[in-house]
Amino acid sequence: MAVLAATTGGALSAPAAAEGETPPGRVEFPTHCLPPQEAGLPPADGPTTARITVDDPAPQVGDTVTVTYQVLRTPAVPPLDPNAADGRLPADVLTPTGRIVLAGAQSGEVTVVGAKRNDPVKAGEPLPAVTMTGTFTVTAPGEITLAPGAYTLHTSHLLDLDTTCTAAEPSATPVSERLTATALPTANLRSVFLAAAHGKPGAKVKVTAAGFPPGAAVTVAGRAGAAETADRVSATADELGTALVELPVTDKATTGVIAYEGPAWSASRGSGPAAYTVIDATPTVAGTRKVTATVEPGALGMTQAGEDITLGAVPYGDGGAAPGRIGTVTVTDARGGPAGWSLTGKVTDFTGPGGVRIPGASLSWSPTCVAAAGSPSACTPGSAGVVGPEGALLASTADAPLVGGTFTVDATVTLQVPPYTPPGAYTAVLTLTLS
Repeated sequence: MAVLAATTGGALSAPAAAEGETPPGRVEFPTHCLPPQEAGLPPADGPTTARITVDDPAPQVGDTVTVTYQVLRTPAVPPLDPNAADGRLPADVLTPTGRIVLAGAQSGEVTVVGAKRNDPVKAGEPLPAVTMTGTFTVTAPGEITLAPGAYTLHTSHLLDLDTTCTAAEPSATPVSERLTATALPTANLRSVFLAAAHGKPGAKVKVTAAGFPPGAAVTVAGRAGAAETADRVSATADELGTALVELPVTDKATTGVIAYEGPAWSASRGSGPAAYTVIDATPTVAGTRKVTATVEPGALGMTQAGEDITLGAVPYGDGGAAPGRIGTVTVTDARGGPAGWSLTGKVTDFTGPGGVRIPGASLSWSPTCVAAAGSPSACTPGSAGVVGPEGALLASTADAPLVGGTFTVDATVTLQVPPYTPPGAYTAVLTLTLS
């Protein structure tokens, strides 16, 4: 377990439509626009033509999605006196802001802001098209719809004035974009432990199967390589997800013991094998003596260099990536059996001044893993991606007839800090689990 600390101090467009075709996501809805009182203009009603696009239509839970809201046509007019001799809105005085409405698997609103940029506009002429961008973090799997919401056109010519436009029928605003979010893969923490690593044929070995869903039907079985042997018992996991059984090991081919739920073992619903040796009890020939030497299996363990993890500082306002690394983790596997291992990590939310939080899903990593010379097993680093509170794989070795060795594991980490996160230190807890 380690403490992480961070200090804070254009979207991609969808493919263009062919000539004469409506661009994907382009919608139109009736709008009521209220000009600023100072302008002395009546409300404007008419259609708004808008388009929403996203930079990632298939994100994972925890990903940050950039959204773009384009107002291509608006009934709003420049807040100027149409009879004035200088009735003209100068260039680069228009700043748009707006909201995108989320529904489906995730509800809420996304605030979007545009650049202060426009061509000159004469009084009475339509305001130009504007583009606004923003981001949101995906919190749930499934289809998420995005619909255009209210928008405000702020002008800073002579006076700071706001023209606010809202949908005439907000509940009927058309969906402009859809994305489908997938859940993060979860680490498989199912494991099996034996009270003894060897015995004569027919000996009963006490087995603890852990990490299963409470109430799950668990099968404990012998295994020889990748195939199951005839040794098998069943049990039900208790409220802690643990099943305690005695497994009679009668098949001399058994070299390991596994536990799983469902009709057959799988990598996602089963444990790795724990090593077990059946001692041959065949009588010796007269005049001979059997000589037995036993190599006792050791343990699976890890150590980590350093203690707390300090990430780089991020400037207030800009936000961005706070980089760092978890520090070297050394895994030693001296069990000598057929079971590989997996090292997973999960992180809490980052908490800062006044209880302000940065979601744990904002932390991602890029793992590395190297096996020491002479190690029977090869080490595979986990995939680069989000860590988050659900956890992710840091490194692993596969099951094999004989495994073991010493492994050096590390990862660079990056915390995405949202813009305008209040200054201060933000702290989270990263927990690593070896199984």
